[in-house]
Amino acid sequence: MLHLDALPRTIALTRAGEDAQSPSDAAAASAAAASVCDAAVPAGAPVVVMIDQTQLPYREAYACAADWQQVVDAIRRLVVRGAPAIGIAGAAALALRAAELCAPGAALPDAAAYRAELASAAQAIAAARPTAVNLAHEVGRALAAAEALLAQGGAPEEVPPALFRFTEELIADDERRCRRIGAVGADALEGRRRILTHCNAGSLACAFYGTALGVVYAAAERGGIERVYADETRPVGQGARLTAWELARAGVPVTLICDDMAASVMAQGLVDAVVVGADRIARNGDTANKIGTLGVAVLAQHFNIPSSVAAPLSTVDAACASGADIVIEQRSAAEVLDPGIAGVDILNPAFDVTPAALISAIITEAGAFAPAEVGSRCA
Repeated sequence: MLHLDALPRTIALTRAGEDAQSPSDAAAASAAAASVCDAAVPAGAPVVVMIDQTQLPYREAYACAADWQQVVDAIRRLVVRGAPAIGIAGAAALALRAAELCAPGAALPDAAAYRAELASAAQAIAAARPTAVNLAHEVGRALAAAEALLAQGGAPEEVPPALFRFTEELIADDERRCRRIGAVGADALEGRRRILTHCNAGSLACAFYGTALGVVYAAAERGGIERVYADETRPVGQGARLTAWELARAGVPVTLICDDMAASVMAQGLVDAVVVGADRIARNGDTANKIGTLGVAVLAQHFNIPSSVAAPLSTVDAACASGADIVIEQRSAAEVLDPGIAGVDILNPAFDVTPAALISAIITEAGAFAPAEVGSRCA
């Protein structure tokens, strides 16, 4: 039996002093209340609440931010991660900046200066994680909404509540899209019951429900999942710390394997399908995802196992012609080896690019498409 109610909500935008809206929000609301009390945040000020994914799986803690730069730091440090989730976090960070500029006692700039301050913040937020297109996409949408309001004669004081509502709607819309992706993907599995996934493209990577794991959850609700094999995903173990934890919480049978075990597991005939997420999809269907996804796709082709990508259409970058144009984020060497060894250089790309030719289908909220078709869906 599936227990999605056991999964935490990944991110919320609330106001200091507000009560929880539902029992599932109680832990996050309690954390927010303690945080704003400690930081002397005034009642009614917007606060971003995120489950701290650096603490999982052994501690379920929440990070709270009433300062937009704290949210940017949380994005960089992987407190909040996953392409859809950091898109939401980016929009929430801009909402905080908009409110800070209008806070009591602040020297409120005129509309032109206010617009310039928001644009500067948006640029800084979008640069926090360069590969995941959702971050720049959602921050850009939030900024466009603020600029449109100001262009129509709105006062700067009207922008913070507008961006607060924008972020709330973004959270609700993300869950709707994920549930639709899950339904489309469950249909596309066509009875394949043993799934291998790489990294975490689950509820923790989105507002709620997930993309690749959304497919798993939708199939599990139909009784169509026998087991999920979760790759460990070195160097920071997101498959081990997040995916395995999340699936176990939800009641889905899961086996954790190290990255270098995928070939052996496939060779034994234990995998019927591979389903992964994406951080950016090029117009031709090439896909950037957690480092190691390319290797999984090569193995799947060798063993004649269908390998699909599940992601919202917002992850498709129509301006990006192919995977060669995708900027790959390079992360700290300390993630691989800390402390380092004298004379040893460390390469630590966060993502790799899987060519479209290795992808069986791209599963979106609008349907499942051949990789070559997905670019036209965003035209």
